Amino acid sequence: MTIAERFASALDDVSAPGLAGAELLPVRLARACTRMLPVDDAGLSMMNPGGHRIPLGASSATAETAERLQFTVGSGPCMAAHESRQPVFAAEEDLRRRWPEFTALLLRSTPYRAVVALPLQPALVGEGAIDLYFERPDEVPALDVFEAMAVGELVSSALNDAAVWSEWSSSEGPEWLHGPVPRRRAAVWEAMGKLGVELEIGSPAALALLRAQATGSGVSVDEVAADVLAGRLPTSALRR
Repeated sequence: MTIAERFASALDDVSAPGLAGAELLPVRLARACTRMLPVDDAGLSMMNPGGHRIPLGASSATAETAERLQFTVGSGPCMAAHESRQPVFAAEEDLRRRWPEFTALLLRSTPYRAVVALPLQPALVGEGAIDLYFERPDEVPALDVFEAMAVGELVSSALNDAAVWSEWSSSEGPEWLHGPVPRRRAAVWEAMGKLGVELEIGSPAALALLRAQATGSGVSVDEVAADVLAGRLPTSALRR
């Protein structure tokens, strides 16, 4: 079987009633990646034209946690792949050296000890990337880079095809941008807007305040944003 045929078969294998729906396509694609490649987990994300990092879906709740940790810190392998548009290979030693703050959280909160981040071909609504997570660093050399990049291209094609063959507005985006994971991150942008208005600051400063609160409290930015919007955390408490 070709790589494309094997990926199509893997995608069929992860189809289940609980994963049905266009909004969960990224979750199905992430799980198909873990069936295709010798990895423990995978996560998909993208940068939209406005520069916002949006997690699309992951193969497990633990992979979702790893993405939130990276976003909370503001740096890591996937963000580096987004910026450079080049593959990033990072075993535990590399993670500790290049992203010590993110790595400390990753090692404490997940079993992952290595990450490979691959940029995806631009989709209709932004540039994507895929995180491949390993619990054993010595398994990274076993990853066939050609196959992994080919799988990444198939993921991009699936997202683009789903967008092309559905109706959506430029303001809302395709349905796969409205799953539970992207919606959780959307709360961050809403909280940033709230902070901007009430504290009279710009978006970068608002995000910096959310990140500072998150790291100081040992939670994710997504959790802080939810507290701000729910009124559990007054915006005045975030003023530096």
